[in-house]
Amino acid sequence: MKNAWRAGFAAALLTVACAAAAPMLETKVADGALAGKPEGAATAFLGIPYAKPPVGDLRWRAPEPNAPWSGVLHATKFSDSCAQIIDPKGGHPWTAEYVPQNKASEDCLYLNVWTPAHAANEHLPVMVWIYGGAFINGSSEVPIYDGAALAAKGIVVVSMNYRLGVFGFLAHPELSAESPQHVSGNYGLLDILAALQWVHRNVAAFGGDPDAVTISGQSAGAGAVLDLIVSPLAKGLFASAIPQSGAGINFETPTLRQAEQMGAAIAEKNGAPSLAALRALSMDQLLHLNLDVPGKPKWLTFLPIVDGWFLPDAPDKLLAEGRYNDTPVMTGMTANEGSGFDRKYGLMTPQECKSYIDQSMAPMGAAFRKVYLGKPGLNCNVGVKQLFRDRGLAATYLWTLARLKTGHAPIYVYYYDHTEPGSMSAHYGAFHSADLPYVFGTLDKSPNRPFTAKDREISKKVSAYWVNFVKTGNPNGPGLAHWPAANAKTMPVLETGNVFRVRPVLSKAKFDLLRDFVTKGGMMSLFF
Repeated sequence: MKNAWRAGFAAALLTVACAAAAPMLETKVADGALAGKPEGAATAFLGIPYAKPPVGDLRWRAPEPNAPWSGVLHATKFSDSCAQIIDPKGGHPWTAEYVPQNKASEDCLYLNVWTPAHAANEHLPVMVWIYGGAFINGSSEVPIYDGAALAAKGIVVVSMNYRLGVFGFLAHPELSAESPQHVSGNYGLLDILAALQWVHRNVAAFGGDPDAVTISGQSAGAGAVLDLIVSPLAKGLFASAIPQSGAGINFETPTLRQAEQMGAAIAEKNGAPSLAALRALSMDQLLHLNLDVPGKPKWLTFLPIVDGWFLPDAPDKLLAEGRYNDTPVMTGMTANEGSGFDRKYGLMTPQECKSYIDQSMAPMGAAFRKVYLGKPGLNCNVGVKQLFRDRGLAATYLWTLARLKTGHAPIYVYYYDHTEPGSMSAHYGAFHSADLPYVFGTLDKSPNRPFTAKDREISKKVSAYWVNFVKTGNPNGPGLAHWPAANAKTMPVLETGNVFRVRPVLSKAKFDLLRDFVTKGGMMSLFF
């Protein structure tokens, strides 16, 4: 009898201990009650509406506040992705885990929260993730963006969907006329802003600290982070920023007038001469618009614009003038950013190498050929790859130096060089996005890649830097190689991936050559 009592008492204690250790499964935000689901050492609250569905007359309008709900919203699955053309198989090097796996819809303004908190008073730091995809693709549902592993390290992770392509960035004179601010376009950025405002109001309900928010994004998501950094509308909504593969991305930023003219021309070309006719088109019709605009690749048709409201001026100009939200920044790039974008990557003939450098580095092609193709017996593709790697590093650090001239907060610059295992890994190398599964700790979301213990150790270190930065605005911490802040004298970067060590961004001769190229009007980007 005594043993039975002891066993029952022990079982009761174990039940209480487990309950105390489990993160919260329910909470209440301003719009109503929520129930999530356990995911590892965190709870996931998925598919929470943060704005009204932007459909019907709300298509191409700034997001409007969501209506409260009654009862308990079971937030246990992702919402639809925002309207786009989805291929769930992906394409090399971006295999299935890098792309959305659900369906697309215009009813898509939902966000997700992963929290390790047990109660609403824990004041944990928060990371808000903004996906990439050239502003035409992407979703918070992408498998490698799962936030549970990062949340288990003591932070709240939030991700959101935002409108893309023609739905997110169409400008048109009639749209500007109906807007209280007399602007159009940038709806995707306004969605992100609305999600950040939602986080500011509600993240405490998940144990988060609204005054300790880090905005983070990669590729187009990094572009959005850079736009938030210079947007007066985002002031006070974040305490630090992580633009991954983005500080040197150099997306074109058209003016409102230019974007309106292009939008009107596209509408006319597609038989929709009025706003009413545009709103009458189906989602599928809009996804298959004829976008033949002279001199512009189709994938660059819809981008953030200088609208005078969200973006008062071009981001680079605002940076140079010191008109931005001055917070700590962590930024960098992968070793082979361009490998997935050009079918000739690594496969050029000697003549093609020469022609490419002459065209892309004009008017200084001869100087760059001497440095990157001048070594006897060198495969010209090795030289071209190195040029564009150096080009990306220089672009990233030139952005950093411009920011350091007008700001006071520290900037930490990284270079990631580990090749993710998988089909054709030798060709693609550390491709654009290859660092993301290591940051998020989501290697298990890639079942067809033969990860090793080394990959998991790299992920452990990389994610530790990220979490430290989210917690303190400084990536350094116990057991990690010291990462110095950027400066104009030694220009340090932290090499991550295969090794973890500090190195100069480039040799002085190469950096000066690339800076001279920019001074003479050349354009530099992360991409090949």
